Amino acid sequence: MKRLSVAWVMFVCAVAVLAVLGLVSARAAGKGAVLGTDLSAPLPGMPPVLDPLDIYAADRPGNLSPVLKKFPARIYVPNSGSNTVDVIDPATYKIIGHFAVGRQPQHVTPSYDLKTLWVLNDLGDSETRIDPATGRKGATIHVVDPYNMYYTPDGKFAIVVAETKRQLDFLDPQTMKLKHALAVPCRGVDHMDFAANGSYLIASCEFSGTLVKVDVAKQTVMGMVKLPRQGMPQDVKLSPDGKIFYVADMDANGVYEVDGDGPTVLGFIPTGKGAHGLYASRDSRVLYVSNRGEGSISLIGFAERRVLTTWRLPGGGSPDMGGVSADGKVLWLSGRYNREVYAIDTANGNLLARIKVGKGPHGLCVYPQPGRYSLGHTGIFR
Repeated sequence: MKRLSVAWVMFVCAVAVLAVLGLVSARAAGKGAVLGTDLSAPLPGMPPVLDPLDIYAADRPGNLSPVLKKFPARIYVPNSGSNTVDVIDPATYKIIGHFAVGRQPQHVTPSYDLKTLWVLNDLGDSETRIDPATGRKGATIHVVDPYNMYYTPDGKFAIVVAETKRQLDFLDPQTMKLKHALAVPCRGVDHMDFAANGSYLIASCEFSGTLVKVDVAKQTVMGMVKLPRQGMPQDVKLSPDGKIFYVADMDANGVYEVDGDGPTVLGFIPTGKGAHGLYASRDSRVLYVSNRGEGSISLIGFAERRVLTTWRLPGGGSPDMGGVSADGKVLWLSGRYNREVYAIDTANGNLLARIKVGKGPHGLCVYPQPGRYSLGHTGIFR
């Protein structure tokens, strides 16, 4: 009996060792496959990842696609409370264009092929085209409940985030005709980002305090994550190495770290009151976090996984959504509750300009930006 017990113990130990070795091998072979960096099964049709260690490798300063070479640098500001768009010249910090759009424009979104900008008129059930070659308003088309919009990494679908309807609408990216409506089991779905291999997306559900995981090819819900606190998750951004989804939470006043493969919560980084927008620096070293409730921007080091420093707007403000200039030198953010736009020096956090715009400026778009294709929102490029 003792011999059998010893043999059994040795057997169990051997299995355990092999299991550990197998896990280590899997991590080594997939460069961290356990945390979502496995590129062996990419979404069919997605452009190949340039650098497995940096999904933003195509977004380096000045690395503009040939499609964008002749587009003038502009800042497009949707004023949700004024039903207008202001166009700013970043060289002079002056408004050089202004036009009316549909009711409650929320975001200005670059198309997958980079050729068009779309103003998402949420309560107007419409989208207005902007020609980035001229900065002028184009046609307005009917699209239901376009709070936000993204593109699948293969470019086959535009995904309208229909927040009020609690669904993700997969549209033809050229005609904007509905192909498939996916109901999501949460309230307030609003922001998202995609896995490094494009196979799935993680979306935040603001009013449920949850995240939803969606299979991109099958257009089905794969799972849910309940955040530790009953918060209000906002913007979502993948780390350069593809291992972590960062999720800003406006009520928790910080950023969650999420393993998308689980999906599970890995940790939490406190930043500031009303954490809202997330933007990667052009060198892929830091994540800019706009803390809308306290007028500050926190810089999280991707390698350090902590706040390195925090910039505070002189006199306060309400930094919300925006993007980084093509050369990486200026962070542009809307001032949601102050009818203004901020231009911030990324070298030191100094405020370069505070520009008065319409009421309720929200998802402003810096354009053009480096990258091969757009995944949507105010500019997620890879």
